[in-house]
Amino acid sequence: MAEEEYGNFVDWNQMGDLAKSSGPTKVDCKDLKEFKQMARQGYWAKNHKLRAQVYEQLIKTIPCRTVTPDAEVYRDIMGNAGTKKPSCNIPLPEFVDGNALPLYCLKAEAVTSAHQIINCVAGQFPDISHCPSLPAITSMLLHFSKDEAQCFELVSRILACNEPGKRLLDQTFLAFESSCMTFGDLAIKYCPAGHKLIVATAQDALEVYTDWQRWVLFDLPFSHMVRVLDVYLVEGYKVLFRMAIALLKFYRKHKAGAQGGEGSQPQDSGKVRADIQAFIKGIASTVTPEKLLEKAFSIRMFSRKEITLLQLTNEKSLQQKGITVKQKRRNVQLALNPDTFSSEIVSAKEMRDIWSWIPERFALCQPQLLFTTSSHGCSLNRFYQHCEGYEPTLLLIRTTDGDVCGAFLSTDWQERKRGGNKLSFFGTGECFVFRYLGYLKKLFE
Repeated sequence: MAEEEYGNFVDWNQMGDLAKSSGPTKVDCKDLKEFKQMARQGYWAKNHKLRAQVYEQLIKTIPCRTVTPDAEVYRDIMGNAGTKKPSCNIPLPEFVDGNALPLYCLKAEAVTSAHQIINCVAGQFPDISHCPSLPAITSMLLHFSKDEAQCFELVSRILACNEPGKRLLDQTFLAFESSCMTFGDLAIKYCPAGHKLIVATAQDALEVYTDWQRWVLFDLPFSHMVRVLDVYLVEGYKVLFRMAIALLKFYRKHKAGAQGGEGSQPQDSGKVRADIQAFIKGIASTVTPEKLLEKAFSIRMFSRKEITLLQLTNEKSLQQKGITVKQKRRNVQLALNPDTFSSEIVSAKEMRDIWSWIPERFALCQPQLLFTTSSHGCSLNRFYQHCEGYEPTLLLIRTTDGDVCGAFLSTDWQERKRGGNKLSFFGTGECFVFRYLGYLKKLFE
């Protein structure tokens, strides 16, 4: 059994092989690149005490606000009460959005401790307005803490991180919502087959993607989640995106094998969310923690810079729409109404599929018809006159043979003139063209 000093809250009977301490007993490494490699390879994964010490070391190196509450603050606030209230009498703060504490391998009575820690955090961080992932992070760190006070300090340092451009947990609804939109953007780019499956089976893909952090932090088995935490504490927020994309890839493969293909009729998004949740909770039977990490880190060209830029852009779009506090999802995204949508080129269903490829922030905008040959003729100059000054734009074309194709342009058509008389490339990496072949096919970006 592992050292009890770091396992007062742990039910060792549930830990399985993780309860046996073996392997290295210390980490002697100063190079960050080497440290990342050790985390990904599970260097301290078989020694509970060593893992606890590494977590403490990593979190204490996080750059934090000047005044960050520590273990002593917790002890001063909580005192030395000999008895504790039942956990049912200590509700979690509203900013966790109703998420219950995942027990993982904690003793049942440890729920009380976790609730007290989270409520103490709420009192010390009044600026937190929306942090649904906090119960999961608190629960995980409680497995590797000596006492409540230490766990409180570790959680506080994660929340108080003030390193420029670095984020460890979403703490506002604006940040959370933009991260969901960013995950949608990343899914389109890095897991197109999985995204196509979600669009085909769920009525609202973005509603499904609101669970992306839950997939990683709440639904994964403890053996998988703890390996994710190893890397997350070393490399940061981007790890959560990588893991969620990997889970989407595995889910798509699972559905393809179970059904022999993708579903054709969209169903209630809640059923799709529940199906993904059930798959991830049972993932241990088919995917090992090592295989999950391997899949996540095999995704190429996936950078923190890209995530940050998408996140900032999506936050800006939400702010421009006045969406900064929690409200019904219908107000957050475009709901294409088949009763009012009209086009001679595509149906409402086809338009919905095309819209699912567009970066999430643009789904906040209602489409506006700028040019149509039936009203404006076939002059290319007239087309430019009507479309210049608008961005982004979606071009839909039906050929004389009845084929449908089109393109999405993320920038203004005026950009084509920036090379003077010589036309130059314009647009961004978000541009793409497509063709309809009984189904919509993205040709290239």
